[in-house]
Amino acid sequence: MPFEILDTLSLPGDPLKPNDDAFAHLDNAAVVLDGATSLGDPLMPGESDAAWLAHFGARRLMAHIRDGEAPVDALRYALADAKKSFEALRRREPEEVWELPLASMALALEAENGFDFLWFGDCAGLLRHGDSKLDVLGHSFVSKAREAKGAATAASELKRAPVAEGSLSPYLPLLRRERNRMNSGKRWAFSPDPKAAEHVLKAPVRAKKGAHLVLASDGFLALVSDYGAYTAESLFAAVLKKGLGPLGEELRAIEDKDPEGRKFPRFKKSDDATAVLLKLV
Repeated sequence: MPFEILDTLSLPGDPLKPNDDAFAHLDNAAVVLDGATSLGDPLMPGESDAAWLAHFGARRLMAHIRDGEAPVDALRYALADAKKSFEALRRREPEEVWELPLASMALALEAENGFDFLWFGDCAGLLRHGDSKLDVLGHSFVSKAREAKGAATAASELKRAPVAEGSLSPYLPLLRRERNRMNSGKRWAFSPDPKAAEHVLKAPVRAKKGAHLVLASDGFLALVSDYGAYTAESLFAAVLKKGLGPLGEELRAIEDKDPEGRKFPRFKKSDDATAVLLKLV
């Protein structure tokens, strides 16, 4: 079932830094990618390996879908494209997994009775059928609760505010250890590694004409998972009533009132926040 794009939003966490989120869409597909914050110096040209991967990946996914590839095949080819570009342009080979560019992903692609949904990490989809039932696609809310708990614990152990004076430096050893567990076992991400396509989470989603879908990064969904300003249901209603722009302003206002993360523990004052509102037509 084709998609109509109704609204989009993509805010950098810091207006002076690259936006590590990206989105792209076609008449029959849409994707949101959230590049994982780099934990060291960039290996690629430019300021941010995460931003490179997210924007490159979004473009290549849509290119392969436009060519008629099935969802997992399009993903595999996009990952292979990323691997080829990464190996050609990087300054050196990564010594550990934490140096590898990684991204979460939420991808929706038209299918006969709805759409196919594929995801990595904590990007997610919110699907409302008509005026009633809301489905949460992915597990962003669970992941974010775990991250908030980890931020609070780490801050307590280091005896400092969770947001470390605008820098992740105090938490780098912890974050690098966690990042080194990626692309193994059940923890895979969009990355310059075609094998990740074998581990993407996927589900066929039944939906009728007129249903609305929001694809979002965890930075936008923090309105629910981190800050409790909305439930998933009330957030969706607000998206339809207010639009994504005003919700982005609300998000930043909450973070501005808690710049050190004392009320809402987190590793950064503000994360990149991206959302795309679609209607099935």
